[in-house]
Amino acid sequence: MGTISAEMVKQLRGKTGAGIMDCKEALTECNGDIDTAVDFLRKKGIATAEKRSGRAMTEGIIESYIHMGGKLGVLVEVNCETDFVAKNDDFKEFARNMAMHIAATNPVGISQEDVSEEIINKEREIYRAQALEMGKPENIVDKIAEGKLNKFFKDNCLLNQDYVRDPNITIADLLNELIAKIGENISIRRFVRFQIGES
Repeated sequence: MGTISAEMVKQLRGKTGAGIMDCKEALTECNGDIDTAVDFLRKKGIATAEKRSGRAMTEGIIESYIHMGGKLGVLVEVNCETDFVAKNDDFKEFARNMAMHIAATNPVGISQEDVSEEIINKEREIYRAQALEMGKPENIVDKIAEGKLNKFFKDNCLLNQDYVRDPNITIADLLNELIAKIGENISIRRFVRFQIGES
């Protein structure tokens, strides 16, 4: 495919938020196929994120979200490398969206590493018991339990979760896209979610 039209670039930018030149490059590499170009940009975002992962993040923002007439609230801290990025509209919007996402999905941690050994062991035992209850042979019970545990991480760890506003991407994808777009290391450092009546 020879020509990449401005309309195609606009469409890809709308889907990914990537810069014009990055969109043109992706469409050229992918012969004008929008869906393949989206994947191309996502992989590029992951590569950029990995390259930047060792850089210190001493700036950032604490964003809040209050829902249900004050019955549910979230505070989230998102870090970046410079004060300039902390004031960037895309960065601030990402932090706002994270606070809303956390309010909606109630994750147990940011990544798998944040889930306590106690919770993991408890979940594994429940899945083992369920498999045995269903009459599954002992030798595949552990496999079933591990599969269900991986699903638990996907559903309950923030970075693994599907983004509530676009279930086709995970929070990790969204974060990597922002890192690629802004060109700085960014991380979700911590969050707390309060709900009236919950301890």
